[in-house]
Amino acid sequence: WVFDFTRGEDNSWNCPYPYQVGRYDEYRPGMYTTDLFGGVRDIHVGIDIGAPVGTLIHAFADGKVHSFGINPEAGSYGPTIITEHIIQLPVKVGSNEYNSPQKVWALYGHLSKESLENISIGMNFNAGEKIADVGSEEVNGGWPPHVHFQLSLEEPSNNDMPGVVEKSDRDGALKRYPDPRLVLGELY
Repeated sequence: WVFDFTRGEDNSWNCPYPYQVGRYDEYRPGMYTTDLFGGVRDIHVGIDIGAPVGTLIHAFADGKVHSFGINPEAGSYGPTIITEHIIQLPVKVGSNEYNSPQKVWALYGHLSKESLENISIGMNFNAGEKIADVGSEEVNGGWPPHVHFQLSLEEPSNNDMPGVVEKSDRDGALKRYPDPRLVLGELY
């Protein structure tokens, strides 16, 4: 099930299936109403993968833990892990051609609190290894259960990335935060 959040006030998280996808580079009017978004951020620059609470989340590639913590603001990510990877990006992003291994960071947001136990900054993991699980609405920032997955070509300065940006920043954001389907595959 692929959500269409472009309809504004008609948005609904109701879905007849246990797994869903929220799209990258999607305009989502009226969806982000907490103070965190200032009423102006509504372009989604990650992919949301809806799943039942406790669903395991696996690493898409070998890497290490960059940072982790809880983003506590209403509407934020709640428990979050950012990982660091060196991967081959098979696309051109902006004016940069990526033909050699590149360092990228991946944010996994809306996790369970238990996801932050027994990890440490710099801890290595292998592709396919469990790194987290989906959190409940009570701990994940107030959202229906899902993981927000986002890539970044710039190293985050803290345990956060803007998952939603203003229309005026869209072009720059899409260069900094490339389409996660580059590593997740064609989800839609």
